[in-house]
Amino acid sequence: MELTTAEENYIKAIYKLEKQHTKATTNGLAAMLQTSPAAVTDMAQRLQKKKLISYEKYYGLKLTSSGKKQAMHIIRRHRLWECFLVEKLGFGWDEVHHLAEELEHIRDERLTERLARFLEYPDVDPHGDPIPDAAGSMKAAPQIPLSHAPLRQPLKVAGVADQSAALLRFLQQKGIILGTRLRVLEVHEYDGSVEIKLLKHPPFTLSHQVATNIYVQAYGKD
Repeated sequence: MELTTAEENYIKAIYKLEKQHTKATTNGLAAMLQTSPAAVTDMAQRLQKKKLISYEKYYGLKLTSSGKKQAMHIIRRHRLWECFLVEKLGFGWDEVHHLAEELEHIRDERLTERLARFLEYPDVDPHGDPIPDAAGSMKAAPQIPLSHAPLRQPLKVAGVADQSAALLRFLQQKGIILGTRLRVLEVHEYDGSVEIKLLKHPPFTLSHQVATNIYVQAYGKD
């Protein structure tokens, strides 16, 4: 199915809102895409005609099975390009999102498959987000925020929820990237800030806001 860049952007935005809130509303989409509710309504009618969403006024938008499949293809291309830009071209993890936003609209399936093969079929992108396979299946992302991690257990950074360049640069300055090994020493009751210890570094404290945006998983012994 041939889709315009704008249609693909809407499909991806609806997917994100559904994942966060279970329902995508007209106002929510307008805010995310920085457009008007009237423009969202017009696009919703177009996507519904293509059977990519179900849409009912006042009840929001929902991807159909065909729409979800298209969303997975877009996300797969985006995350593969992020891997390529970081691993092969040397971009920082804080630099690639906007570039991948442009590259994700290259729809040649042969290019996508060769890119995946060249990268040896990575499971996750540079931010820890899972990459859908060619069939559109995607493993669940890590769901344990650092703010709720067990104390003094060996952990590693498995993902970042907020992928703004400012946060990613901040984390890198602190020595935190994907795969960084650490332990949580204390979660302060007063403000929820989290004291952590990286390997071979003195302890330091992250704010509650930062800690909630870092996903970790058990690592084993370190």
